[in-house]
Amino acid sequence: MRTVSGIQPTGNLHLGNYLGAIKNWVRMQDEGESLFFLADLHAITVHNEPKALSANTREMAAALIAAGVDPEKAILFNQARVSGHAELAWMLICNTPMGWLDRMTQFKEKSGKHKQRSSLGLYGYPVLQAADVLIYQATHVPVGEDQKQHLELARDIAQKFNSDFGAKNDDGGDDVFTLPEAYITGTATRVMSLRDGAAKMSKSDPSEMSRINMTDDDDTIAQKIRKARTDPEALPATLDELEGRAEARNLVNIYAATADMEAQAVLDQFTGKGFGDFKPALADLLVETLRPIREEFVRLKSDPTATDAILTKGAQRAEALGRPTVDAAYNALGLLR
Repeated sequence: MRTVSGIQPTGNLHLGNYLGAIKNWVRMQDEGESLFFLADLHAITVHNEPKALSANTREMAAALIAAGVDPEKAILFNQARVSGHAELAWMLICNTPMGWLDRMTQFKEKSGKHKQRSSLGLYGYPVLQAADVLIYQATHVPVGEDQKQHLELARDIAQKFNSDFGAKNDDGGDDVFTLPEAYITGTATRVMSLRDGAAKMSKSDPSEMSRINMTDDDDTIAQKIRKARTDPEALPATLDELEGRAEARNLVNIYAATADMEAQAVLDQFTGKGFGDFKPALADLLVETLRPIREEFVRLKSDPTATDAILTKGAQRAEALGRPTVDAAYNALGLLR
């Protein structure tokens, strides 16, 4: 089992990132071979300040390590240090029908009314995503609801390439690429805004009170939970009774994911209690969970040289793992180097 997953180095890591992805990465690194990367090549599909991008990449790496990603267990690197990602992406772009990309819903959402001003990179973003996993012959890719379409595209691209240009690879097989499967953890949590239970927790929300940042201090975390939007009803006995109570369900899910409990078990513990009792318990849990991560992040952030060394070593390991696939693709296409 080999899993590959990436995260954009956008800065401002928040609780949604931690519970929705990073906590599962920490589990995954003990279940098989794992590669985790900072998607800095993806980041430049929209405008970025170069200095900010460099700083955010280092900070995101520090945050991942602080949250439990172990560079000795997993391969941690940033995309730009492994040239094979860009090389393979171009080869795949040249073999991907535009009609397939026209169906990608995320481009429509991100470009909005400004499609003509969007970069070609943003349009071809899903092909680079395909290269990110195919280059390492990934067997599994962790995906949320918003990424399932992109994994299907990656499989389609791999299958078409294998069919069109199947060539003997290093293992003696006919296929250049492995078709990756979705990795379903069963524990990933879609964390919603603390101000609106219908909106995903996001760093782009103008309200700081909508999210818990991984750098928030203890008092700030407690204050944000205390002021989180809820309703006047007590917590019910069953999950079905939370139907229509988005904010209440969000806080219960946050508690469950943080404590590694089922949501129903949380209700069993707090049935009949109001948010005057539940919110302090949730705040205490988050404070105790996030404090060591924040303290380690601050320590790592103060030593960017050490972080760079980790990313460099990870990139070297990733390059060695991915280069045979890139070479096989070159050979399959008849490209001479």
